[in-house]
Amino acid sequence: MLTMNEDLEGAIKEYLKLLDEEAYFEAHEAMEEAWHPLRLKKHPLANLTKGFINAAIGFEHIKRDSKNAHKKAKRVMESYDRYIDLCKEGINHYTLFKEAKEKIETLKEKHSEVFD
Repeated sequence: MLTMNEDLEGAIKEYLKLLDEEAYFEAHEAMEEAWHPLRLKKHPLANLTKGFINAAIGFEHIKRDSKNAHKKAKRVMESYDRYIDLCKEGINHYTLFKEAKEKIETLKEKHSEVFD
């Protein structure tokens, strides 16, 4: 059985791969599986992980271009923005979280018409 640490590491790696494939809903799902045990144990990385989950959902709204997609994307991105400062040196899996942060920030720039 994998430890919570190994589950989180695997989830972040899968999240990064899925972001590259623009499979945002699936990226959200990958991180959500790791988030549930973090949340239940009130782990310090639970909120940061939730922020990344919501960031992926924001881009899924844009990808689907559904009614009010931009408004929905901005709303869920607020969770990412609120917790991203928790991504700092010294946390478990910092390098992977930093890479995810860079990918999200690049996507936000790509969709600046939504997030400006």
